[in-house]
Amino acid sequence: MTKLLLIEDDCETAEELRAELADRGFEVEWSASGTEGLDMARSSRPEIMIVDRLLPGMDGLTVIEALRKDQVRTPVLVLSALGAVDDRVRGLRMGGDDYLTKPFALVELLARVEALLRRPVDSRETTLRVGPLELDLIERTAKRGDRAIDLLPREFRLLEYMMQRSGQLLTRAMLLEEVWNYKFVPATNLVDVHMGRLRHKVDGPSESPMIRNVRGAGFILSVGQ
Repeated sequence: MTKLLLIEDDCETAEELRAELADRGFEVEWSASGTEGLDMARSSRPEIMIVDRLLPGMDGLTVIEALRKDQVRTPVLVLSALGAVDDRVRGLRMGGDDYLTKPFALVELLARVEALLRRPVDSRETTLRVGPLELDLIERTAKRGDRAIDLLPREFRLLEYMMQRSGQLLTRAMLLEEVWNYKFVPATNLVDVHMGRLRHKVDGPSESPMIRNVRGAGFILSVGQ
């Protein structure tokens, strides 16, 4: 069983999360305060953590910062009722790996936890680069050379996934599962529509194309096609 530490002071929220996570096969430990949660994180060494932003005793971001100073690289999903961009950016800069604003759907929280568990613990890049393409994962900005690229949230996630796997053939089924969190492959042109928009933004008229459609197979992002 995957050991998960939940640090959440709202008892109703905590009980709901504990029950759902236990049903999904997680071994859940719970703390209602930042100070106790930090001690538990240091002693029990969970494989993943869910930490509320505002906690009694010690702020959630302070808990995360203290763990990072101890070289503890455990993935952390930050929960918060504070949804401003600046607050999300601060949460990521303090060492959080992902940020979910309250109220949230349980299915989204579970998808984010699963995604963090799939990510190598030592891969905390804050900027992705493939050739002239650059993606800032904290500021949520993209550019190709000196040209800024304005991306919608789903386009950003799609490009992030492709850049992390540059040069690899990515099938539509892979993209539907990893980017859209589908657990089945529906009969839809969803990927093609979004990919068309993304290609239009990434590959300018006078620029060498970086996103290529491999007919009948999927898509590849690479340099020098």
